[in-house]
Amino acid sequence: MDRELYRLVHKAKNGDQEAFAELIKRYQGPVFRHALAMVDDRMDAEDIAQEAFVKAFYALPKLENEYAFASWLTRMVSNLCYDHLKKKKKRKTVPENENLPQPRETIENVQLNLALREALQTLSPAHREALILCDIQGFSYKEIAEIMNIPLGTVKSRISTARWEMRKALLGGEKNG
Repeated sequence: MDRELYRLVHKAKNGDQEAFAELIKRYQGPVFRHALAMVDDRMDAEDIAQEAFVKAFYALPKLENEYAFASWLTRMVSNLCYDHLKKKKKRKTVPENENLPQPRETIENVQLNLALREALQTLSPAHREALILCDIQGFSYKEIAEIMNIPLGTVKSRISTARWEMRKALLGGEKNG
């Protein structure tokens, strides 16, 4: 599959719009989920995902390593999320939770999902990003270091701290452990 991805990225870099459309198809889910986990707002995440693909289209000829497309795109999404969070913080808006439970979901699942989302939002953007990239997106520590442009040890530290903070938030600030 790496060869297929390399071929698609290479073709898209050379102006093949069908190849780029195929890249969008492959990555629209992960890009949206990453943005949603970072900004916690469905409409904002959709806007960020769309903006990321537009930026990627114009910046793709500058991508040096076709095999690095996924981490390059993820970094782009992360940067857009950080920009969005900075603007949102300046506006001090109160986020609305517009996610209604699906008919098959149990009350417990809805409550757990809400608790996890709320706990995730208590983390700093840097810790949240590291945790999302590792535990939700499935990137390795090395890949996260490349995406976030930080040392491997910092990645490990941020993920450890993020998990600890999540645990504290979910347990209501209990210190026992």
